[in-house]
Amino acid sequence: MLKEIRIHGRGGQGAVTAAQLLAHAAFFEGKWVQAFPYFGAERRGAPVKAFARISDKQILLHSEIYNPDYVIVLDPRLYKLLDVTEGLKKNGIIVMNTTRKPEEIKIENSRIATVDATGIALKVNLLVAGLPVVNTSILGAFAKATGEVKLESVLKAIKETWSGSAGEKNAEAAKFAYESLVEGW
Repeated sequence: MLKEIRIHGRGGQGAVTAAQLLAHAAFFEGKWVQAFPYFGAERRGAPVKAFARISDKQILLHSEIYNPDYVIVLDPRLYKLLDVTEGLKKNGIIVMNTTRKPEEIKIENSRIATVDATGIALKVNLLVAGLPVVNTSILGAFAKATGEVKLESVLKAIKETWSGSAGEKNAEAAKFAYESLVEGW
């Protein structure tokens, strides 16, 4: 069954890398995958989108995702600036980086799961140019919230992308997020 994921972030937060890692993890599980960005004239800090598709069968679609099953939000302020739920399927899942609990976030017709990916990045000292890296953390949370990929596959994708201490820190962040996820359903 085809599952579509839209990732909202800001330029420099790693939304595109998150989509690629998610696709890589699902590929390890024998699934068909796609991962691609949506780019305009983005720059660091500007809102960006990235997409991923996961399927048990070959994927013949090659368009932007308009009706995602899942939405990942890397920057908690974005849901107030733009409609992150646009086209989200009924009872779709939103995995959001925030310190807030799901019941504190008022988004209709969706299930919300939250994780403090920023806090986790700071805890494991996962910083790039002094900014916390939240994309790998959020993938651990996504694995738990949706069950679409196994945590082990996410960790393998991370460690194949970054070797040494960078891979270890990113994997540690994903594990913490998996364990720290708060589901609102």
